[in-house]
Amino acid sequence: MNGCVRLPAFAKINLQLHVLGRRPDGYHELRTVFQALSLHDTLTLSSARRGGIQLRSDDPSLPKGRENLVYRAIAAMRSELGVEVGIEAELEKRIPVGRGLGGGSSDAAAALAGMLRLTARQLPLARLVEVAARLGADVPFFLFGGRALGVNRGDEIYPLPDLPRRSILVVSPRDIGVSTKEAYGWLSAELTKRARPPNMWGFCALCWSRQGQVANDFEGPVFGRHPRLEEIRDGLLERGAAEAALAGSGSAVFGVFRSPAQARRAARVFPEDSVFVAETLSRERYCRAFGWRPTA
Repeated sequence: MNGCVRLPAFAKINLQLHVLGRRPDGYHELRTVFQALSLHDTLTLSSARRGGIQLRSDDPSLPKGRENLVYRAIAAMRSELGVEVGIEAELEKRIPVGRGLGGGSSDAAAALAGMLRLTARQLPLARLVEVAARLGADVPFFLFGGRALGVNRGDEIYPLPDLPRRSILVVSPRDIGVSTKEAYGWLSAELTKRARPPNMWGFCALCWSRQGQVANDFEGPVFGRHPRLEEIRDGLLERGAAEAALAGSGSAVFGVFRSPAQARRAARVFPEDSVFVAETLSRERYCRAFGWRPTA
């Protein structure tokens, strides 16, 4: 077993996010396009003499036990790989929590990959994806990164060609939080009023013909309850963003800019908020930063 591994856990945005309706299992049917960002947490895993799992974080608000996805991911891999030694995990948080950027799911995927590197073991790709999907719908995407289509609950992932690298400004209001459960509850009332959603072929045609555009079904209900988020989106567009949208189910908002300098200039307009200038990550860069490729 290796002594210690250190991995980035990258954020994501949804370039397209459409909710088709509630499934029989209680989840929602999604059509979404994920895009990985360079903004990241850092996860360090090491073996320990003491048994079990010890999780530490520089964010005191995060749970340190089974409520935490990193803890659950490590526990799942210990069981899957038959690992008996203790594991120590240290999580440095930079992705804001509860803002639709996928930080928790990304941390979990980094834990899965980190356990394989720490133990110098391999796992068939299909099995690894199964383990990831049990942890959360977004987790499978974070095994691959880049740009990808997500269907079903968002857990069935199909890689898409990478777009040219773009600068992304993420604005995360300090005083507005939107839980995923709340956002879906607000959206559910609107779903019954909609026309029949496009089929898969129609959605793929939409993605192909509008590669440079973004869309998010959560914007209507979320902006209706938090008008300042709409003001932030409009402010990003006014300051040169080619596109801007709510990140996931919110409450962060992102803008797509031509250059880091342009994004940094726009960031000055939001002094009371947390702002992050990042860039899109291709799948190759993502996997290289992870330092591994799952085996088929």
